Amino acid sequence: MKGLDYTPVRMDPEPARTKTKQVSSSLLEMTGAGVKGKVTEPGPSVTRCREYGDDLFSMSHPWSVYEISDEQVDAGLTNLRKALNGNGWKITKDGKANSQAQDPEIYAENDAEQFALHVTGNKKSATGNAMILFKVVSKCFKAESAKSLDGEY
Repeated sequence: MKGLDYTPVRMDPEPARTKTKQVSSSLLEMTGAGVKGKVTEPGPSVTRCREYGDDLFSMSHPWSVYEISDEQVDAGLTNLRKALNGNGWKITKDGKANSQAQDPEIYAENDAEQFALHVTGNKKSATGNAMILFKVVSKCFKAESAKSLDGEY
């Protein structure tokens, strides 16, 4: 593939959506039993990787756990840090976000599953409530055909 340093896995959008949900669910489990809040509903969406080929796409799944306390944010991120390395993830950045709030953030990659993660722990503030924000993104998958991606979201 032109420009890619890997060979995309052959997978159609629906199985890729299911796989992305499974990855997100496992990340939620890694935050630990003490993080009991509400989870946002929208599921993973398809983004075409047109610069590499008309039949290539990736999955993007932004979601969050909310209605939690600052303590649950801290505990969830601590548990996640501990669990990521033992579950095939490699933490590539662990520090504070480049923002006024300086919220803790983690970037990680899972080469075997071909997913990347960005998670931010937002503490309660005057402008918002405590939550853990996740963004799970896959590498490009290869669909059966470019046409099979038509109408996908």
